[in-house]
Amino acid sequence: MDPDIVWAAIISVGLAYETYTLLDKREGNTLSEVTRSLFRVHTSSVGRSAFLVVWSGFALWFAGHVLDWWA
Repeated sequence: MDPDIVWAAIISVGLAYETYTLLDKREGNTLSEVTRSLFRVHTSSVGRSAFLVVWSGFALWFAGHVLDWWA
């Protein structure tokens, strides 16, 4: 199976679902709303901090991985 096709399909499905949720107008179903709920960013400073650490760590790792800064 071609990984380019698999990743394109996964990303396309995610974008299609996000577009659907944005047009749906129901609250709590977009990726950002689900992420806020998961990390409890509106009610917990621990949740806000956890999100910041996880997101920053992922962004740094992914950038380094794509740019071949480390193996």
